[in-house]
Amino acid sequence: MKKLMVGFGLTLLSGLATAQNGLENIIVETYYIADASDAAFSTNNGFGTLPVNSKTYRVFVDMLPGYRFEAAYGDVGKALSITTSTTFFNNEDRGAITPNGINTQYLNDNSVALDSWLSVGAAGNGHIGVLKSEDNGVSNVVMPNSNCLQNTNANIGILLTQQDGMIDGTPEAVTFVGIPQSPDLDPFNATSQLGSSLTTTNGSIASLNGSYGDSAGTNRVLIGQFTTDGDFCFSLNIQIGLPNGSALYEQYVSANATGNEIYKPFLNYCSNLVSVNNQATEPVSSVTVYPNPATDIVTIDIHSTSQNNSYKLIDVVGNVIQQSTITNQKSTIDISSLAKGIYFMEIKIDGEKSTKKIIK
Repeated sequence: MKKLMVGFGLTLLSGLATAQNGLENIIVETYYIADASDAAFSTNNGFGTLPVNSKTYRVFVDMLPGYRFEAAYGDVGKALSITTSTTFFNNEDRGAITPNGINTQYLNDNSVALDSWLSVGAAGNGHIGVLKSEDNGVSNVVMPNSNCLQNTNANIGILLTQQDGMIDGTPEAVTFVGIPQSPDLDPFNATSQLGSSLTTTNGSIASLNGSYGDSAGTNRVLIGQFTTDGDFCFSLNIQIGLPNGSALYEQYVSANATGNEIYKPFLNYCSNLVSVNNQATEPVSSVTVYPNPATDIVTIDIHSTSQNNSYKLIDVVGNVIQQSTITNQKSTIDISSLAKGIYFMEIKIDGEKSTKKIIK
């Protein structure tokens, strides 16, 4: 029986997590890159403003066989955030907040195949999302009478005219818990260029029945498609259910692990700062940065007696905004003068680096 877990409004299965490490990775696939023909076709026909060089990302939760995806959630001290430095593209003709509401017969009509949405496995109504390399070789998005979705840029990998990353199936529906449609989900509604960030510390994107990957030999669940010409970033906290119908679950977090939570650096991603993001190898229990999101002050709380500590505050293009030594176990950093956006706090404790994503 399901119950509401106090703290972040997420519907969870009862039981305690065990250290099985069923979450293998988060996979970010480049699905498509819009060219001038795509931009003109979408914009001129009233389907939504699609900037040239907009990249469509698909995000998959990669699990061991038998595990089920249950939710991506936000909690105090570990926000769920999906952001861009510009705006997300939303198709104004057939777009939807979740792909379950997009009839795949329309995917070869216009730029709806590039719509931004949130998912728990679906890539369209009656279709399950898979990596392009794992689909059945049939494309639902071929538009022979237009130049839309025909880009052959090598950075796209497998072209959409060859394989479109979806197969027939019955995907689970998204349940939004504690996330109101407006304004929180405005960045993914049918009005193009409306909003750049979904951030919650008390809500979840949930699959109440649990979602499994549908490709033979893999267990990868598509949790979103995001099209933007800006820097695309996310911090995810993921809950997965154990195999064989178990009521137990595991929780993986992008920061500030407590209790049975398991910290995984790869739950943080930024398209323009992957190298900095991947430096986050310090065990999260050794340092806490809060609040996050923050308004004026950020506190660095070091849970050790080390005296050789320092920090750097870095923006999304890699510029060092602030840096200093840390002389106390608990120090406050004034960020009131900074513009709203995403920053990275690189903290050194006795020479060991830990990088935290900060939302202002």
